[in-house]
Amino acid sequence: MAIQITDKNFNEIVASNKSVVVQFSAEWCGPCRILGPIIDQLAQENKDVIIGKLDVTDNPLTAAEHRISTIPTVLYFKNGQLAERTNGVMSKPAFQKIINGLKD
Repeated sequence: MAIQITDKNFNEIVASNKSVVVQFSAEWCGPCRILGPIIDQLAQENKDVIIGKLDVTDNPLTAAEHRISTIPTVLYFKNGQLAERTNGVMSKPAFQKIINGLKD
């Protein structure tokens, strides 16, 4: 299961972990509900990467800081730096390929 990320813990999580994946979403977003289970599966299968979800409705500061204008958006961080950004729903193998790149 993906962890819950908030405005309060976002910077700490990104800074303190080698690889972090964050899905920006909202409960009312249909595509986000499709992507949610994929993100949860990836979190279960990639224990060496922090994978979490941030609800943009409840956490607008982080969403604004990262210029999230469409959801779902997924940000990928490596060593505290933004490494990749994807928008929309993709296949699980496509996400896994990007996550594997964070591990290198």
